[in-house]
Amino acid sequence: MSKPDKYIGLDNEINGGMTSIGKIIRDAWLFELIEANETCEGWNLAGIDALLQKVNTEWDKYGCMVSQLPEPLAKRHHQIYTQAIKKARVAGWSGEHETADEDE
Repeated sequence: MSKPDKYIGLDNEINGGMTSIGKIIRDAWLFELIEANETCEGWNLAGIDALLQKVNTEWDKYGCMVSQLPEPLAKRHHQIYTQAIKKARVAGWSGEHETADEDE
């Protein structure tokens, strides 16, 4: 089976969008690199990678730490991720996969 050449879009992601690409998109919303309703559906992987580079450039300004974000960005981050977590939990995501190795 070959890999798809187009991204399926955040709304169509597994785990309610709690994926690496989902994080890139939410962070792009945070830094207003794309519109808040952009799900990147139909984007090619080069486009996603270019967006990742822009997101990383923004995070570098804050030491890649949420705690270093200025208050307006910290508030927006909280809103975006609180909503995303609620949606993902409804879709069956629990977060256990992401933290499974922390107990070892």
